[in-house]
Amino acid sequence: MMRLPPFQYLAPRSVKDAVRLLAEHGQDAMVVAGGTDLYPNMKRRQFEPKVLVGLRAIKELVGVSGDARRGLTIGAGTTLTALQNHQEIQAHYPALARAARLISTPQLQNMGTIGGNVCLDTRCNYYNQSYHWRKSIGFCMKKDGDICLVAPGSSKCWAISSSDSAPVLWSLGARVRLLGPKGEREIPITELFQDDGINYLTKAPDEVLTHIRLPETDGWRSTYWKLRRRGAFDFPILGVAVALRMEGDVVRDARIVYGAVACQPRESKEGSDALRGQRLTPELIAEVAQVASRPAKPLDNTDLTHPYRKRMSKVYVARALRELAGLPIVEGRDS
Repeated sequence: MMRLPPFQYLAPRSVKDAVRLLAEHGQDAMVVAGGTDLYPNMKRRQFEPKVLVGLRAIKELVGVSGDARRGLTIGAGTTLTALQNHQEIQAHYPALARAARLISTPQLQNMGTIGGNVCLDTRCNYYNQSYHWRKSIGFCMKKDGDICLVAPGSSKCWAISSSDSAPVLWSLGARVRLLGPKGEREIPITELFQDDGINYLTKAPDEVLTHIRLPETDGWRSTYWKLRRRGAFDFPILGVAVALRMEGDVVRDARIVYGAVACQPRESKEGSDALRGQRLTPELIAEVAQVASRPAKPLDNTDLTHPYRKRMSKVYVARALRELAGLPIVEGRDS
């Protein structure tokens, strides 16, 4: 049985107090909200904080305000269950509601938060194992070792972003608010991530993600498709988020964003460009799916084979576009 290492738990009542505690304890501290990813990682000794700064008692981090006409503001401490059941999100940001519903299990959705899923640690077959398993192979670059076992000749860690919400929020044009010792800042969510399996966030360790801002819908439609071995619980081995701004039956703007194919969400700008100004015909969808799959370059670092995951990146873009176009979808086929 894997057990948690000893740690001190602190429960601030405000974000400012949380930031102060993080600054006081420095590298020994980490934040925790639902803990659905952090605690298992601590049991595997992937994270070894001496102090946990708990965010669950901070009321200002919980809840959804606004509406689709003005945009929504989501507290980072809002649970995935509350998110998927929120009527405004279901009606106007359906990709986000679906992503929240597809994360893990209902029990963990009751605990897990949107902020935690956005900041989810990157994953890899060689990293997400017990301490003794990792020790037996000499550890990897991401923790305790100096070689990436996926690509031994690389100087970079290739652990993948396995967040379901991150590619969706990227496709929706979301922004995030961060509070740290230097004050508050708001950035596009695209600037929160960087292409490094170890240092995958630009958020400083002493900053707290407080809110997520969704822009007004303004004609946008969205969906999210997730590939995993089992229909429940598993992390994505491919995620496809698609958002389209329609004017009648013409696509005026588009974003296609992949998850679980790189260290950060990966946008297919070429695929998005091919949609703009076009009508969503079956022929166009087939062409765009082929083009859009080019940035998806999965490696052998998660479940199922990477050639299969690469092929399915085209299939899932086609399915997502057909859904948004109101066309029939035949699942189980590779075209």
